[in-house]
Amino acid sequence: MSDPSLPEPSASGRHDATTPASSPASATSASAASATSATSATSATSASAYGPSQASAPAKIRILLADDHALVRRGVRLILDREPDLEVVAEAGDGAEAIDMARTHEADLAVLDIAMPRLTGLQAARELAALKPGLRILMLTMHDNEQYLFQALKSGACGYVLKSVADRDLVAACRAAMRDEPFLYPGAVTALIRNYLDRVRHGEETSDHILTPREEEVLKLVAEGHSSKEIAEILFISIKTVQRHRANLLQKLGLRDRLELTRYAIRAGLIEP
Repeated sequence: MSDPSLPEPSASGRHDATTPASSPASATSASAASATSATSATSATSASAYGPSQASAPAKIRILLADDHALVRRGVRLILDREPDLEVVAEAGDGAEAIDMARTHEADLAVLDIAMPRLTGLQAARELAALKPGLRILMLTMHDNEQYLFQALKSGACGYVLKSVADRDLVAACRAAMRDEPFLYPGAVTALIRNYLDRVRHGEETSDHILTPREEEVLKLVAEGHSSKEIAEILFISIKTVQRHRANLLQKLGLRDRLELTRYAIRAGLIEP
């Protein structure tokens, strides 16, 4: 006769003495589920903290940076590379090197200094606009100078940023350029437009592209004080060709001598005043 106070025997013939709340198997399953949940939560937290995965992140704006001062380039690069949507992919020390870099690197935007050796930023901008029509161009300069500004815009630049406020304006100018919006440094727009319109009304604006690219190169070197022999060596042309270009420059521009050529080169933004 069985004692009603004792549990019924199990199928194996043994009694289940104190039955725990859950079996080892169910505890293991619960632990695994808990770990999976924790992993998911950690992943969600990580995604929230660091943004979407690389696959879904928008492409960065690829920038070609040209300035003949390495220290300036380094500082500008720090400003640009710390932004999540901007990346400097190539650097150049002058305008000619910037053109070479544009041929070998895929860039969306060129940031060019104006005053550089070999080719200025203005000259490089014209060549880049023809070479890479989709490339946006920004001028980054120390010159708060209306003549440089308008020459830059004529050269194909969509913005003009002063180095003195680059830490404030440059990033915004890069993003504006990629939206096909012009960017001019604050406070200058009204005065510059008024001055420009005044010059147009008084007939002081010469027609665009009056000089060929080769004539511009010769003019820049003449204005920098190079002799005909030095210019011939730099451009890999004969001395007679240099002299012919110089004569054409004087005739086209209605000028008389090297001094007047130098003054014209300054007004055209080919050399620094």
